[in-house]
Amino acid sequence: MNRPRISRRTMLKSTGLKTAGAVAIGLPLLEEMTLTTASAAGQVEVPVRAFNVFFGLGIPAPLQREGYDGVLEPLKPLRDKLLIMRGVDQLRADEKGINAHYDGATAAFTAQPPDGEAKAGGASIDQVIRRDHYPDGMPPGMVPTLVAGTFFRRSRIGRYVHSFNADGTVAATMQEKPRDLFERVFGTLEAAGDDPDQRRARLRRSVLDAVVDQYKFYTGANSPLGKTSRARVAEHLDRIREYEQRAYAMKGKIEGAPPLPERSTLLHGGSADPGGEGIDITLEELSSEWRLMADLYALAIQTDRTRFGALTFLAAGERIRLTGDYHYDGRKIFQFDDEGQLKKSGSAGCSHEWWHQFNEKKANEALRAHAHLKMREVAYFLSRLDTEESRDANGKTILENSLITISTESGDGRHNDVKRELSGVFHAISGGGGRFKTGQIVDVGAEGVDVYNTMLTAMGCKQRLGPKKRDASHVDAIRV
Repeated sequence: MNRPRISRRTMLKSTGLKTAGAVAIGLPLLEEMTLTTASAAGQVEVPVRAFNVFFGLGIPAPLQREGYDGVLEPLKPLRDKLLIMRGVDQLRADEKGINAHYDGATAAFTAQPPDGEAKAGGASIDQVIRRDHYPDGMPPGMVPTLVAGTFFRRSRIGRYVHSFNADGTVAATMQEKPRDLFERVFGTLEAAGDDPDQRRARLRRSVLDAVVDQYKFYTGANSPLGKTSRARVAEHLDRIREYEQRAYAMKGKIEGAPPLPERSTLLHGGSADPGGEGIDITLEELSSEWRLMADLYALAIQTDRTRFGALTFLAAGERIRLTGDYHYDGRKIFQFDDEGQLKKSGSAGCSHEWWHQFNEKKANEALRAHAHLKMREVAYFLSRLDTEESRDANGKTILENSLITISTESGDGRHNDVKRELSGVFHAISGGGGRFKTGQIVDVGAEGVDVYNTMLTAMGCKQRLGPKKRDASHVDAIRV
């Protein structure tokens, strides 16, 4: 029996679930929103999406050669859906007198040197794809570009923002607090004025208050949705409520909801980078904040609130003094105590220093643990896009259908050899809807601009990165 066909956007528009004042609540993909098997042949529509995922400090090239047996281990469960690219050269981004914490980070996803302290040298991959596929702009109500992250090192913009327009300006404002990210994606119920009582009342309310009538209708007896879809709507809105509570650390909670964590005590803004000397942070604090950001970002994609943007886990040249026991896959990997193990205070006692001390002939135990942790947290975000809630109309997950590019700032953190520092920069990409050779580790031995332009060509883009007069060199080894 054929199911009735319901358009997601028509449904949202007609019910008010999409826009109710400042509220914007997306829906998960429902059975009634997809075509029947018989009519779907050759007609399955999957959104074009592209996201950049950045992690700070990099992975020394020699450690990359260990594959999934080394620091890349946390990516192993996703290996069939990722293409690891080694030997990517970002030398064209070198700026004399500036190290890879800045120029290498700005080159990530642009393959161009920075243009001053607040601009990149050109567009990033995600924005080229957005402009080519949506020249008239994104569908109404969608966040055009979503930029977010957990980071504590500032100064130059390229350290932490990784989505740029064609003129090198940032593509969107960075959302660095979970509550700001939630409001950017799902809206807020505003309380007029600055009255403290009104603000307290706001914190006791939910953005879901504005859609309670639609919620009751679409999950009730008269709903046009099937049993499975009704359950998905109920679960979806409960999940938004959970994330809202986590983001705001609300005191009230729905029956059966998970316990709420304490309000975040992490520093943001200038206070998070006091004089560049770094901050003290526990592994629990870092991971909890990041995972809430990752959950919210993934939910924004799952509900089709955004299709382009960037997510940062720790800035380029990040300076934190991390403490705490690190476990992975049931075993203890390391006990972080940066300041104690380095036997120095301030910036000299930050994890940053392990990269400066890298030596191919030594164990590099602390550096390995930090890099392994970064891959664990990146893998956490990617896995959120590889769930049942993330299945598109073609039956594949968002991770499989999207172009997600993962990269960093350098292939060697010692600052003593520019060519080595900006060569061998770690890159990984998802399948882009079957366009790339996932399930492999490839030594591309190519310039970043050629790698990126090959990716753009595969994604059906006419625009190119880099100088117009430069002869292109395609990296066929990464394309299907």
